[in-house]
Amino acid sequence: MAQNGRFDEFRDSISTVDEKGRRVWVYPKKQLGKYFNRRSIVAYTLLAILFAGPFLKINGNPILMLNVLERKFVILGQVFWPSDFFIFALGTIAFIVLIIVFTVVFGRLFCGWVCPQTIFMEMIFRRIEYLIDGDWTQQKKLDKMPWNGYKIYKRSLKWGIFWIISFIIANIFLAYIIGIDELSKIITDSPANHIGSLVAIVIFTTVFFAVFTWFREQVCTTVCPYGRLQGVLLDKNSIVVAYDHNRGEDRAKFKKNEARADAGKGDCIDCGQCVNVCPTGIDIRNGTQLECINCTLCIDACDYMMDNVGLPKGLIRYTSENEIQTKQPWRLTARAKAYVVLMIAIVGVLAALIFTRSEIDATILRVRGTTYQKIDEDTYSNIFKGSFMNKTNEDKLITLQITSGNATVDIVGGDFILPKGEVIKKELLVKMDQEKLKGTKTPFTVGIYSQGELLHEEEANFAGPGF
Repeated sequence: MAQNGRFDEFRDSISTVDEKGRRVWVYPKKQLGKYFNRRSIVAYTLLAILFAGPFLKINGNPILMLNVLERKFVILGQVFWPSDFFIFALGTIAFIVLIIVFTVVFGRLFCGWVCPQTIFMEMIFRRIEYLIDGDWTQQKKLDKMPWNGYKIYKRSLKWGIFWIISFIIANIFLAYIIGIDELSKIITDSPANHIGSLVAIVIFTTVFFAVFTWFREQVCTTVCPYGRLQGVLLDKNSIVVAYDHNRGEDRAKFKKNEARADAGKGDCIDCGQCVNVCPTGIDIRNGTQLECINCTLCIDACDYMMDNVGLPKGLIRYTSENEIQTKQPWRLTARAKAYVVLMIAIVGVLAALIFTRSEIDATILRVRGTTYQKIDEDTYSNIFKGSFMNKTNEDKLITLQITSGNATVDIVGGDFILPKGEVIKKELLVKMDQEKLKGTKTPFTVGIYSQGELLHEEEANFAGPGF
């Protein structure tokens, strides 16, 4: 049953699809207010960071670059390669737990305030649409209008601007993949030399254009899995955008100088403004729904109407189901606390792995099938195979020294240049005096240096005769 005693029929289908499975186009009414202004500050700050990100560098490296083509990833100036996959796996787990924690505690706060889909749609494309096509009633009239010169002009202007913005967004996202330096070369060079990149840009642009021109809220209601997951993650203590049915019911139109409480009427004046402004076309008075992205437009619309008719604001507000039912202040539940502790532990481990990560990864193993060789009466040698990977973004001149074990090491072919992101294998000749041997296995440590700086140490065992 619904909160007001009616059957939850609205849960049997999504609001943007009719009984025949056809798309129901949503025309949200333009709404300003306290929460919209706050969301605007957050959105435009994040947009500024997003568009400035590719140009910002730390020690010559981008702040963020996810080059899946070359399997090179840069996060906060640190370069990561496929050998660091376990760090990415742990980071992904930490991100998922973070989403779970936020959803359990704050509902879909991410969707309404931080999600790129919402920010682009509501703060860029929707704003432009209001400027060109007008508010919701004007948009409806324009859509029903035959294709005359006026409509063609309006559509051409809007779609042209949408395409340009989609093209800019596509370039920004491509910059996060290949880097701003490589993107600059593509832009300034002849397109004939970068056909693949040009095709990628056109595809990205077309996808963004289609999403924000046509697909819109369908991304949130039918594609994004997060909306489906919230039904599992939310509980009665989660903070969501909710309608206070105890205060609002029974609904009735507003009449001036009427004592609504004495007439058995709730504070909801059934104006429908909360429905008119909703970008996903739902009625928040029916309760929490998967289509709700917590954009807070219904809060601003309801507060505006309550203020106009002299009733208290907050009929629709950020609250929890338990708080509405019991009137008790919100508290962090044991379940949420457990998620927070888990998240902190995962993030702690992740931070430790990142800060203790060496610039050079190496593996030193004795060549399979070989044993010790006696060079002279007092010296033995082993042949090792060394695999060296440069995790930095610059070439390194590699030299080796024994840092523990009273042995000597020589690189077959001498010191070598280890290119950035590359793996090079070298044969090593390790020598040890007979008096230093400790049976068939004698441990030693090889230090990997570049220009006198110790970058990494790797342990191995020297095979000798048993005495």
